[in-house]
Amino acid sequence: MGEKAVNSKWKQGVKVISKFKSGIGLIVLVIALSLASDYFLTAHNLLNVTRQVSINAILAVGMTFVILTGGIDLSVGSVLALSSAITAGLLASGTGIFLAILAGILVGTVLGLVNGLMVAKAKMPAFIVTLGMMTIARGLTLIYSDGRPISGFNEVFRFIGAGYLGPIPMPVVIMVIILVVCYIVLKKIPFGRYVYAIGGNEKASKLSGINTDTVKTSVYMISGFLAAVSGVILAARLNSAQPTAGTSYELDAIAAVVLGGTSLSGGQGGIIGTIIGALIIGVLNNGLNLLNVSSFYQLVAKGAVILIAVFLDRRSQ
Repeated sequence: MGEKAVNSKWKQGVKVISKFKSGIGLIVLVIALSLASDYFLTAHNLLNVTRQVSINAILAVGMTFVILTGGIDLSVGSVLALSSAITAGLLASGTGIFLAILAGILVGTVLGLVNGLMVAKAKMPAFIVTLGMMTIARGLTLIYSDGRPISGFNEVFRFIGAGYLGPIPMPVVIMVIILVVCYIVLKKIPFGRYVYAIGGNEKASKLSGINTDTVKTSVYMISGFLAAVSGVILAARLNSAQPTAGTSYELDAIAAVVLGGTSLSGGQGGIIGTIIGALIIGVLNNGLNLLNVSSFYQLVAKGAVILIAVFLDRRSQ
């Protein structure tokens, strides 16, 4: 009886650790970096980390919707760049801020719609569709910008990326709003349940009456929309829209989602985990910079973390 009780407690402990492994990993990382660098836990550095994390976190939230259905979106970095360039180009030509931002976000959403229709209606593999869109969007960005940065925005636009609401950077405020809205969408309304259901078993979801094509198209539109929002914030923060902006951002977004515990096969995960995953990526990058680790080694470390996360995900499955 005693042995059974011990085994039961051991299994419960393992389940708890498995459930909160992302949060535990983040805490361990923070403790390690705070011991390694006296500057890490300062208020200025922590605000800097949250500002740096905001772009990837917003991208990763959109990616979470896609991956929960069992898909993938490799185009978010290029969509970010195109939306950023469109917004910047219109601002430079004298278009009003509201219309310029609306146009940039609309472009990202439309590209997401195209991805979704090709995956849901044409039944093409998400990997191939979004890989193609990644190349198309990057090419359109270079054509539109002629391969040159677009810069010189007014202070009102710059406030979106470089301003503060009290002591909190505006990108962080926007990130929090998006996180709250997306959490409610996934957890509190039927659409969110449909997303999880499709990721768990698409055929059964279709038989139960869920319009799987509409839901799958919608998640790619959400991903494109949030990529465009990230592009606007990035342009405002840097006071420039770079034609090469967003390169490899899709990898960081996927890494954040996986590190946060969302299964690549779909149906399991959520927004909270994704935010923790984005914080892990941001804290790791910041800590390695503070320790003067070469950017080459940083890439190796980030890749190793992603591989470990995927390995643990497969083991838990």
